[in-house]
Amino acid sequence: MTEQEYVEVILLGVGGATCSGKTTLAKHLNSILPDSVIIHQDDFAPPMELVPIHPIHGVQDWDAAPGAISWQRLIDFLRAIKRTGKIPPDHRSHDHLNEQKIIVVDGDTKEKWIEEFKSIQEAIKERTGKKVIFGILDGFLLYWHPQVIEQLDIPIMLRVPHDVLKQRRHERHGYHTAAWFFTLHAPLDNYLGVSGSVQSDPEGALWRDPPEYWENIVYPAYLEAHQELFVGGDTEKGKLSGKKVENLMLLETLQMTLTEAVGRSCEVIKEFLGKRY
Repeated sequence: MTEQEYVEVILLGVGGATCSGKTTLAKHLNSILPDSVIIHQDDFAPPMELVPIHPIHGVQDWDAAPGAISWQRLIDFLRAIKRTGKIPPDHRSHDHLNEQKIIVVDGDTKEKWIEEFKSIQEAIKERTGKKVIFGILDGFLLYWHPQVIEQLDIPIMLRVPHDVLKQRRHERHGYHTAAWFFTLHAPLDNYLGVSGSVQSDPEGALWRDPPEYWENIVYPAYLEAHQELFVGGDTEKGKLSGKKVENLMLLETLQMTLTEAVGRSCEVIKEFLGKRY
């Protein structure tokens, strides 16, 4: 048995609407969990020239679920991580080009969880011989495609009211999106089972919302993509239905501090590890 076969990947999902704080939470979990890496779903958007045009409003629609993500590429990527325990070497992210707001959590709380997960990881290795590592997938459409959902071990969703999301979105100056090009001989055979790959231009492309884009496209697409998760299809205020995503943890993040959100997420991760190992 090779060393690689002793590695087991736990995939966390941190989902929610645009500007809900999911990337902030994901980055804090990344700083706490040992041997962890963040995977941004936005990095799997199609190239700008392939983004569909909204049939009514006549602008590119980056938010309607069917065309917003290159789904098979994302699914293959997640399966490759689960199979190999590695990020495919040709993967590039453009998240560093986006605005980065630093929101701190309580230092004692953070240090407590860092030590606790380090001890848990060591105990699992001692008991089972497996090294547990973590992938943290953050994105605004994590819980739409069934084959993405089935790859996630611990699903978390942040819910924030409409008016707050709208204000945060309008305060942003734009989003960097991946500009993709094909490389015919990239060494991905060991990861995705194909001889070619798709890479991103490290500079990406800057997208700015046209007028009324939030009202006409972004928010309606968010409601539609998530309605199956909630009783009566009430994405804004409904209780979780439990039908599409089992064991989904919903965080109403305006009703708690970021430190509390991090703590609750860590409790769920700890509980999962305790049951599995």
